[in-house]
Amino acid sequence: MRNRKRGSTALILLRSELSLSFCILALCLGACTFDEMNFDKFPSLTISNDEVEMKVYLPDAEKGLYRATRFDWSGVIGSVKYKGHEYFGYWKSTHDPLFHEDLPGPVEGYIKPGLGYDEAEPGGAYVRIGVGVIEKPDEAEYSFRNSYKILNHGKWTVEHGSDWISFRHELHSNIGYSYLYEKHIRLKCDGFTLQHKLQNVGEKAIETDQFNHNFFMIDGDPSGTAFSISFPYPVSTEDDPRGFVEIRDKKIRFIRDLREEDSFFLLLQGYGKEVADHQITVQNHRSGAGVTYSIDKPLHRMAFWSCRTTLCPENFIWLSVEPGGQEEWTSEYTLFLQE
Repeated sequence: MRNRKRGSTALILLRSELSLSFCILALCLGACTFDEMNFDKFPSLTISNDEVEMKVYLPDAEKGLYRATRFDWSGVIGSVKYKGHEYFGYWKSTHDPLFHEDLPGPVEGYIKPGLGYDEAEPGGAYVRIGVGVIEKPDEAEYSFRNSYKILNHGKWTVEHGSDWISFRHELHSNIGYSYLYEKHIRLKCDGFTLQHKLQNVGEKAIETDQFNHNFFMIDGDPSGTAFSISFPYPVSTEDDPRGFVEIRDKKIRFIRDLREEDSFFLLLQGYGKEVADHQITVQNHRSGAGVTYSIDKPLHRMAFWSCRTTLCPENFIWLSVEPGGQEEWTSEYTLFLQE
């Protein structure tokens, strides 16, 4: 049986996390260009080969494009150009480095509040991977919309060549959680890979989900009938598509174009435990540009969220790393043009 039952707690957390994203509707009025937002002031690097050009924003606690606590600071990709087509961009009309969702491109994060959050008392500490040691305020529950106080940013090291860039985050805490986290972005002739390594150098086991929000903006077209999203398994949902999309067999198709106020979220089902199920294709049938991406680990959860300016298949894995151990995983993005 390919469908997997999820625990009610996990389901509620995921629905809450992404349903709250609907609050951004007022900001989802149209994507601004980098020049209009003056994004050149933020530290970045551009890497390229003969076919692909990528702009990557760098982690920086004082000057970085993104300094909030929801997403991993490494590998914030602002642009990927391939054969005259653009695959990402900044999807909002405002920008605040300390706001939870103000960043472009395939960005990774966690639904779970963080390592040690549940045990910490108000004023105590917990850890978010790729961010740092966070102070826990006096709150009823964690909210990804908040920007929490960072007590320790850890140490970031960035290296790069003409067609690659690597990030290394070393974090040590006094609450038993410490790690070495590496992310390597490497261009290929028709896309790029994200190679990850998480080493547990602390005293406590690391148990967490990890996901990629993606934020596709293929050729700047608004989310709608130009697009389809395909899966290697028959996909289904218990959520209401609200007339925006239809799901048939292995594909999500938009029924109509989204307007400025439109947004919707679907928790998707149908995948199994096979690594081969962890593959998604997003295609813009108007411009002909598309992307297939995959991860070499089984899916833990799968969701889809979209507003007018971006569409986001959000794929999850589960990480379990004992002290002294490590996890490695690779995401691969293959870009293509429709014949």
